[in-house]
Amino acid sequence: MQQASDFDRITPDIAIWSVDDRAVKTELYATCLATVGGLYLIDPILLERQALERLIGSSRVAGIIVTNSNHHRAAVQFAQLLAVPIFAHRGTFGEEQPARLTILSDGEEICEGLKVIAIDGAPLGEILLRYMDGGGIFIVGDALINFEPYGFALLPAKYCLNHKEMRHSLRKLLDHKAERMFFAHGMPILSGANERVRHLLDSNL
Repeated sequence: MQQASDFDRITPDIAIWSVDDRAVKTELYATCLATVGGLYLIDPILLERQALERLIGSSRVAGIIVTNSNHHRAAVQFAQLLAVPIFAHRGTFGEEQPARLTILSDGEEICEGLKVIAIDGAPLGEILLRYMDGGGIFIVGDALINFEPYGFALLPAKYCLNHKEMRHSLRKLLDHKAERMFFAHGMPILSGANERVRHLLDSNL
């Protein structure tokens, strides 16, 4: 996998970095979330060591989170380098499970305020994270994307296990307040995320 040279600090609690993956013809994004329990690296892609050191600083890294079976990326490398566990939904790693893997369930809290929302019908193991801070944050695996030519959209049906089931499952997001949204594929939405999600789902009934 290609290595990113630097990251963008979006807010004090969120940083992202990305690479252009020619194999899948799209940009891959990784997220670093600072929580009360420490830093979580979500769907991480490789990052140059000096940039990684600046990203982490003096903070404690609490773990690596993988949002679906397509996003193994550099999770194992980061977990080994930082000596931290990997968190993922059942089925994300199949039979070849990495060491120190913690299986997540729908509705579970990874740490205080960081909740798992399982999205059925999307790629295998799909989860969405919701963090209760600064008006609320969603961090999405594949079920929602935000890049051209699609814009902010549902993952196309050809990449889903069951597109109708995914649309229904995503309506769980409407029960949670979130001002900002970050993606594994696409640029973040920095305000009004809840209303954007509601409008998208209502227009895809």
